[in-house]
Amino acid sequence: MCDEIRELGFEYIEASHGLPLSKLPGLITAVEEKRIRVAGVHNFCPAPIDIQGDAPDAFRFTSHRSEVRERAMRLSLETLQAAARLEAKYVVLHMGEVELFQGHEATRTLQRMARHGYVGTAEYAKVKGEVVRRRMKLAPIYLNRAKEALYQLAEKAKEYNLVLGVEGRSHFEQVPGECEFPDLMAEFADNPHVRYWHDFGHIQRKHNLLLLNHDQYLAGLKPYLYGAHVNDVQWPQRDHRAPFFGGDVDFDRLLPKYFTQSMPLTWELSKSVTKEQILQAKARWDALHATLPEA
Repeated sequence: MCDEIRELGFEYIEASHGLPLSKLPGLITAVEEKRIRVAGVHNFCPAPIDIQGDAPDAFRFTSHRSEVRERAMRLSLETLQAAARLEAKYVVLHMGEVELFQGHEATRTLQRMARHGYVGTAEYAKVKGEVVRRRMKLAPIYLNRAKEALYQLAEKAKEYNLVLGVEGRSHFEQVPGECEFPDLMAEFADNPHVRYWHDFGHIQRKHNLLLLNHDQYLAGLKPYLYGAHVNDVQWPQRDHRAPFFGGDVDFDRLLPKYFTQSMPLTWELSKSVTKEQILQAKARWDALHATLPEA
């Protein structure tokens, strides 16, 4: 895997939440042998052994059940240990969600309406308004749980000299929301171990649903921005596409405006993206990236 990634022209990888425990020793060996370098790690890594498949949200810091919150914390501390072993610099975190409806039904309803052409209509605005009002009413308790977990993890991140990248998420139910992020980051402004992690695909999906404006959202979080997951979106929510292949993300405008060459910008792609698409996209990406300020 590492050799194939190097052949595509990438020096660094992000060890993701789908990495099984059985593959961690091999990855550590690859790092020690300098076959690959690990820029960062995505929580939970390695994946919980009792969960089938890729499930970064199986245990949430925002859960009503204390045992679930405790399990999320234990797994996160293990992730920080793994990141240190892999000589990584950052750990990307999902902080949880507001339990509006089962199965992210609120966002899925908006996505379904978008696919059928309702965006911009009075009917769409009514449904979106109801979702927004309900979230605002319920959010504080969930946000406080996420904040409490972040304070605990920040202490360990300092010990390991890691940055915790709190990720911008794709679903309106998830925490922190776009209105909550600036205040949360301001609370940790003096802590160099807590920063904002952007995801172009996630935020574009919300942009497509008229839940935020991608450009304005980044402007509000620019002082706390650390890095990003790079992927494009095919309308309205098919993300993890290669950049510049007919997606909605305006990389040509957003990248120079908010990012620097020193920031980690990790490509997060679907397995359906082909080698040829990656190579074509990377050539254009490298040219754009070279125009960014160095720091």
